[in-house]
Amino acid sequence: MRIKEMFEDDINRNINGVVKVDEKTDATISQEVKEYVITKELKKHFVTFFNAYSESFDHPTTDIGVWISGFFGSGKSHFLKMLSYILQNKEIDGRPTVDYFKDKFEDDELTFDLIEKLTETKAETILFNIDVESVTSKEDAVIRVFAKMFYNHLGFYGENLKVARLERFIDKKGKTEEFRRVFEEKNGESWLESRDSFDFYEDEVEETLQEVLGMSEKAAENWFNGEETDQISIDRLVEDIREYVDTKPDDFRLLFMADEVGQYVGTDNHKLLNLQSIVEELGSRCQGKVWVVCTGQEAIDQIIKVRNDEFSKIQARFSIRLSLSSSSVDEVIQKRILRKNEAAKKTLSDVFANSESVMRNLFTFTGSTLDIKGFRGKREFIQDFPFVPYQFTLMQNVFAQIRKHGNAGKHLSGGERSMLSGFQEVAQKLEDRDERTLAPFQMFYDTVQTFLDSSIRQVINRAQKAADNHEGLEQCDVDVLKLLYLIRYIEDVPSNVDNIVILMADNINLDKVDAKKKIVESLDRLLRQNKIGRTGDTYNFLTDEEQDIQREINNINVDNTEIVREISQRIFGDIYPSSKYRYGKNDYPFDRWVDDLSVGQVQNGMSLRILTVATDETDKSELQLTAKSADKDSYVVLADTKYYDLLLQALKIHKYVKQRNVSQLPQTQQTIIRGQQEQASRYEREATDALQEAIVNGVFYAAGERIQVQGSDANSKLDHVLDYLVSTVYNKLELVHKHYDDKFAEANLKDLFQGKGERAAAFEYEENYDAAKEVDDYLERQRRQNLRVTMNDLQKRFTTIPYGWSLNDILAVLGLLTGYQKITIKNSGNTIRSNDPKILDFLSLRSEVGKTEICKRISVNPSTIKEVLDFLRDYFDEMDIPNDEDGLADYIVKAFGKQQDHYKDLLNKYNGHHYPDKNAVLGAVHLLSEILSQQKDNTALFTKIIDKEDELYDSRELLSKVEDFFTNQVSLFNSADHLVKSLEPDKNALEGISDAHEDLKQIQRILDVDVPRYDYRQIPKLNDLMSDLEEIHDKLLAEKRNELNATIQDCRGEIHSKMEDSREHDVAKEISDQADRKYEKIKEDIRNTRVLAYFALFENQIIENKDFAVKQLDQLNKPKPVVDPSPKPSAVTPKPRTVKSIDRRLVFNQTVIKNKEDISSYLQQVKEKLEQLLEDSDEVDIK
Repeated sequence: MRIKEMFEDDINRNINGVVKVDEKTDATISQEVKEYVITKELKKHFVTFFNAYSESFDHPTTDIGVWISGFFGSGKSHFLKMLSYILQNKEIDGRPTVDYFKDKFEDDELTFDLIEKLTETKAETILFNIDVESVTSKEDAVIRVFAKMFYNHLGFYGENLKVARLERFIDKKGKTEEFRRVFEEKNGESWLESRDSFDFYEDEVEETLQEVLGMSEKAAENWFNGEETDQISIDRLVEDIREYVDTKPDDFRLLFMADEVGQYVGTDNHKLLNLQSIVEELGSRCQGKVWVVCTGQEAIDQIIKVRNDEFSKIQARFSIRLSLSSSSVDEVIQKRILRKNEAAKKTLSDVFANSESVMRNLFTFTGSTLDIKGFRGKREFIQDFPFVPYQFTLMQNVFAQIRKHGNAGKHLSGGERSMLSGFQEVAQKLEDRDERTLAPFQMFYDTVQTFLDSSIRQVINRAQKAADNHEGLEQCDVDVLKLLYLIRYIEDVPSNVDNIVILMADNINLDKVDAKKKIVESLDRLLRQNKIGRTGDTYNFLTDEEQDIQREINNINVDNTEIVREISQRIFGDIYPSSKYRYGKNDYPFDRWVDDLSVGQVQNGMSLRILTVATDETDKSELQLTAKSADKDSYVVLADTKYYDLLLQALKIHKYVKQRNVSQLPQTQQTIIRGQQEQASRYEREATDALQEAIVNGVFYAAGERIQVQGSDANSKLDHVLDYLVSTVYNKLELVHKHYDDKFAEANLKDLFQGKGERAAAFEYEENYDAAKEVDDYLERQRRQNLRVTMNDLQKRFTTIPYGWSLNDILAVLGLLTGYQKITIKNSGNTIRSNDPKILDFLSLRSEVGKTEICKRISVNPSTIKEVLDFLRDYFDEMDIPNDEDGLADYIVKAFGKQQDHYKDLLNKYNGHHYPDKNAVLGAVHLLSEILSQQKDNTALFTKIIDKEDELYDSRELLSKVEDFFTNQVSLFNSADHLVKSLEPDKNALEGISDAHEDLKQIQRILDVDVPRYDYRQIPKLNDLMSDLEEIHDKLLAEKRNELNATIQDCRGEIHSKMEDSREHDVAKEISDQADRKYEKIKEDIRNTRVLAYFALFENQIIENKDFAVKQLDQLNKPKPVVDPSPKPSAVTPKPRTVKSIDRRLVFNQTVIKNKEDISSYLQQVKEKLEQLLEDSDEVDIK
């Protein structure tokens, strides 16, 4: 059965595939209405619109904006037209428009009843394409179009608003007919035919205005030549519209129905705001009597989304939003074009029954993310034949992408092509085929080619010409090229060979294997002709300029090393960036290689080597690689995936871009190059994926054999390779059984060095015995060869192959050996004790490990330890002393250190004092320092103890007396010393008394500590000697006090006597009382003073006080001289005498006279001092 015989309606009948609102011929309107298909989706939109429209008759409303959106070809314009036709309800072929819709709503009578009722009201629609009717591109373009269409609707000339306003004014006067008649009489042509050339009829217009409106000649001339603009404000237009609808009945409605508004306003803010203002003002002033219905390929909120939030008002103006989807288009095509007759249904039903499984296997796309599919069942097969369901979805995307990427001219954007016409044209081309035919997708190219840019058509046309002339291409190559263009921008359907086979399938019984072979051959020919490009396993259409650039890119040379370097970056920079592998608790570095190229620093440890397709096959043979991997290298032979070609292409593009001054190229070339750069990025991403796949499916070698590696991804595969490599290369790693790597590691390691914490019964039973034995044997071997081993040497040896221990592992082993006293640790020659707080620093800091030596310990002779132990037990009188070498050494250091600190405390007590045996204490401190200086070497320490046993005993015995002195005698010693010092001024007086002299002498002898062996037994005698001496001194003090008190009494008597004799008793009494008070003060000082020498001062004060008072009293009692009234010549004033007062103690020094010579010497000194005093004075007053 031929395809053209299958359809209910003639497939070749004229169908206006693209509905244009400005096509309003009766034939067009009749076909559009009669064949209009109301889908389920459209029914919902009809209900939504007419419900809202109906409510405006019951309740005034400002919500009069309707926005109809949908992709290109979705039927927006057709829907808009149908609304217009229904609302006006004009007769079509003798029947009201609404009658044609009754059958279309046969399953929804309520909706039809509502629509029919609304058509009984009077409505006028102004239907127009806003882009077509636009007269300006200025900011007020929208208002200008609306004004034009409104005035045109009223019968005025909207193209020229000056003329339209004139006509409106004349109409208001009711003189429209008269004006037109008079003008035609004067001009010879009618006004309607002439008004578009208004400017050329100045005389006729002016004369007509004078005659019809009674204007003066001057007024008519002024109006005609006036500068009234062709612009209008929104306020003026809306007011004119309001005035118009107010002249109509209450149920009258006026609807502006503007097509393609979304495309027209585009991204122009001014147009958007204009549109918003018009709708807002019409809604506010007309209260539902005027409506604005617009269409746009985008929903109103999608247009506004790219603007500021201030456009939220625009959304509010279009509260009624109707969106047409692809399902609506599918249904229209199925009903208007593909509806089958009964015979066809039966034929196709049989075909489906016989070929269901074949078709299910035929339509299976690879890598597609789009919801595209074949036939879901018999009903769909009959409904869509000869098309496949996926073609409806895919063709819709093709239309959208062609428009988006600028390969379509004004025709497409203007709506000269639609899905409907495209499917009809393809069906017509297949009309003579049979019931097993399928529509190949490339046939849709011919339905869109007329509105493609010439640059696209030229590529196809040249390929067609080459095929026609057999110049390297065939017809099937052209079909493939057409297909590649159609899906060029459809990223959801990869253009790989398998998908191309499906898309080009033209028969249900297609042999996919044969078809694939032919298509691959076509693709190869197209590639050779540079008509297409290839990205991995996908192919893409190239324009002329793209072909030129692609050709230049293909000619770029890329060195193999550059590709290998890029591969290494992908693998070891992106896929597996780590340069260390964690095995257990430790990290193990490994060298990284790709072919012969190293990645990062080479440490000559174990290695992971990646072999690419660039390596010779002989170098990748199993024989070669099992031999090479026998030591410490592992090999990964990458599977043969497309990674190499992808990176080759990416590098070519990058090199090409670097060679071109892109910014100076034409914009079209810049765009192509940017596309190539994006393509290079895709190549790189795909290459990374391909490399991961190559690793997963690769071949692996390690430990001299080909190994089976678990894992489902590249990372886990490489992890398992390295895991296997570590376990074989570091074969002594397992010697360490206990690791110290938690947060308590440092503290636990310190305890280990000091032998603290849990310990096994013996060294051999420790968990890390095997590792410790390995290190201990190594140190013993080095000792026998007299080779020094530093911590740096240990780290280099035991962190590398075959050990692979961590630093903490090594420290744990050293701690165990130290705890069992099998090694000695030295830093800069000094032995580090196990309890040294810095021991871990010496063993781990980079600045110290080279100076820290690890020595195999030579144990001290047991007899030496016993001798030292016996001495210490006796010396310290303590039995609980460690008997192991280190424990004993630690005890010595602690015990003698404590004793030394005690002696230093004793030594501090000598500061500021003169106590006995200070040198003995100093000697003890020095002795202990000498012993402790050997603490870094146990042997030397023990030897020093044995050598100094006698000195230690002697020192301890002597210092026990010193300790007893400071405990029991020092206070008495200090008292005696203080007494002697306090009696120093009275020493001469005391030495004159034999008992006092003897006591003082004995005390001084006891206080004298500068003797070879001080006798501490004499110190208790100080008590009696001090008592006797203080008694004698007190007696001398008492005698002197009595003597001075008697003198005071005599002096006071003399003063009181003179006071009694004075004539001025009161004044004399005050002088006497003042002297008495002074004497009382002197008496108080005498009582408190314990120094005999000071009494001489008091004696002087007593005499001076008496002399001063007596002198005052004598002066008071002297008679006053008589003054001679007669003047006498003044006598010559004698020269005043110089008198020097001196304390007698400065002349007569205190001394002891023992013989005549002492007397002569003393007197001579007095004589010399007096003579010296008289040299510069007339007299000396000795007081």
